[in-house]
Formats: sequence, C-alpha cells, structure tokens
Amino acid sequence: MDEGVDEAGWDVEPGDEIEPVVQAVGRLLKVCRESAGMSVPELAAALGYGEDMIRKIERGARIPRPECLDRADQILRAQGHLRAFMDDMRKARYPKKVRQLAELEERSVEMLLYSNHNIHGLLQTEEYARALLRTWRPAYSPDELERMVTARMARKSVFERSPAPELGFVLEEVTLRRPIGDTMVLRRQLEHMLEVAKLPFVELQVMPTASANHPGTGGLVEVLKFADGTGMGRTDGDFGGRPVSHPRQLRVLDLRYGIIRAQALTPEESLVFIEQTLGEL
Repeated sequence: MDEGVDEAGWDVEPGDEIEPVVQAVGRLLKVCRESAGMSVPELAAALGYGEDMIRKIERGARIPRPECLDRADQILRAQGHLRAFMDDMRKARYPKKVRQLAELEERSVEMLLYSNHNIHGLLQTEEYARALLRTWRPAYSPDELERMVTARMARKSVFERSPAPELGFVLEEVTLRRPIGDTMVLRRQLEHMLEVAKLPFVELQVMPTASANHPGTGGLVEVLKFADGTGMGRTDGDFGGRPVSHPRQLRVLDLRYGIIRAQALTPEESLVFIEQTLGEL
C-alpha cells in the first residue's frame, strides 16, 4: 500500500450506529464508479489511494474523508450525489463517544469547563493534542491516533459559531507547566491560549496549585447549557462519571464550578500568569 492509503478515512467501530450510513455511501461509490466505467485500480490511482482502501470504502468497512468524496464526485461525474454525504462523513469521523460530545457542544449556548489533569481539548493545538494522546495507555494505533486528533481539532469549530457560546475555562496551574511533547510544543500551546483568551466570549482562568481549600480535587467539571433552558453536565467525582441532565444534579455541578471559578485567579490575573509561565520556558 502506498503512503496515501491511511489518509482515505477511518475504520468503522463495531456496533457504531453510523455503520449503515457508511455502508450506503460505500454502495453509492461503487455504483458511481461502475457507471463511470472505472475499475477499482483506476479509481484508486485517480484518488491517490491504495486499491484495498477503495474496496474497504465500497463495502462499508472504512469511513471516507469528506474531501475523498468530493474528489470522487468530480472524477466520477456523480453530479453531487457523493458530495451530498460529505456532512454525514464529517460527523462520522468522530469516534462514537466524541461524536456525542460534539453534538452537545454544537447545541450549547454556555459551556463551563474545569480541567484538572490536562489543558482542555478545546484549547489544545494540534501538535499538543497529538503529543498528549501519545501518552495514553494502551497506546493508540497510528490510525486511531490521527482519528482522535482530527476529531479533537474539528470540535474547535465551536469558536467559529455565530453567535458563539459563552465559554468559561478554569485550568490547573500544573497543566500549564507539564511539558507535553517538549518545551517548544508547550510554548506554542501557551501562546495559542493567550490568543484564544482575547476572544470576547471566552473567559480563561487559572487555579493556582497553592490553593488549599479547593473544591475541584474530585476531578473535572463540565456543564453545558442549551437555549431551551436545559443542560447537561458531568464530573469525575459524582454520578459515576456519567452525563447528567436532572436540574438537581446540574445545580450541584453549577455550585461546584462557581466556587472553583471564584477561587481561581481572575481572567486578567490568569493572562499575566500564563505570560509569566511562558517567559520561564
């Protein structure tokens, strides 16, 4: 297989509800290819992928990248039939658990996010995310790693929404100092955070390690609020780590996040702190 093979898409996870859609796209690709009078080797050569990869896509075992469908539509003169599935495949690129989170984030009008072990995924640069995910065990395969990084970066489209949701981040001091990747990766990560913090709908705060009376020691806290007044939240410390939506449970998380936010450095102090940390690298 050539180097471009792994760029065609991602394997379908067993039991994923997206599988029937992926299979339908594969069948459509095969129909369009045969209608255009092209063989699998010919289409593979035109797209720059391996023959085995095209066969996997056609039998629904591989999720094609949206850009792959776009190019195939042009090559096969499919009149937009393949392009019509680009959004579906764009969503399918998320692993199942990430896809569900991304859908909730897309609905949110306010997001309250406290991270205790790592810089929050929505704030991560691509190189930092890749270096961080490489530390996880058991280790991801190269294909799984790229899929996770791609999904994490795609979630950052939340910053481009109009109107954008209100975003509140509280990060532990240690997450700004741990040299994930290497010092230069961390430098660029901190510089990126300083840029994100300038956005008018973003509030970024740092929780100093020296804070002794700290209600966030139970783990991360995330609260997503929706336009209809409902919400969804989760925390490591309660509810078995499962997402919750009952108002009583959300009040617990709101209270905890509110105290964490009150004890953290102010947004202005936090920016100064990040700049100082950057200067120490």
